[in-house]
Amino acid sequence: MTTSAPIRDPAEIYRRSFAIIRAEAELARFDAASQDIVVRLIHACGMVDLAGDIVVSDGFAASARAALQAGAPVLCDVEMVRHGVITRLMPAGNEVLCLLNDPQVRGIAARDATTRSAAQVDLWAERMGGAVIAIGNAPTALFRLLELIDAGAPKPAAIIGVPVGFVGAVESKDALIADPRGVEFLAVKGRRGGSALASSAVNAIAGGLEGHG
Repeated sequence: MTTSAPIRDPAEIYRRSFAIIRAEAELARFDAASQDIVVRLIHACGMVDLAGDIVVSDGFAASARAALQAGAPVLCDVEMVRHGVITRLMPAGNEVLCLLNDPQVRGIAARDATTRSAAQVDLWAERMGGAVIAIGNAPTALFRLLELIDAGAPKPAAIIGVPVGFVGAVESKDALIADPRGVEFLAVKGRRGGSALASSAVNAIAGGLEGHG
């Protein structure tokens, strides 16, 4: 029995992977810029049917890319999202921040009887205007972000709302989709999501589909 030699060239692996995704996924409803992001999300999870659950506002890709090019920070709900962002792709040396371990967070969480992920969102306020928000893990963070915007906090340029899970994930993303508060957004309906998807979306915005891991 003979087997073909494994492909070892990174660029060729990416090229073939993206070609397979484009051949198998239903991408026609997305514009070209959004398609690049959707392909990246599918590449991160290996599920071509994810395309059916992705909701992208019309101006999301342009708004998020313009924000990064202008030097806006990327605010992440968890360290896994922050570590998944490829900082060398950031077009303006953008800060990629997660404030989950800030000393103030535990006190805010205790005061408000909420999660640390939601509490850290309160610390985003001074950086939030024009930022790119990437939420891949914590529905409570997405709910709190929407609450702060409703209360008059500065609006981000774009929200990546893809928290994963069984409690609150569906509802938080449905709330974003139903009323994005005038903010460009990307969301994945249902229980699926995760830190890898959130960081992959940021990487696609920053670097497109070139051969970046």
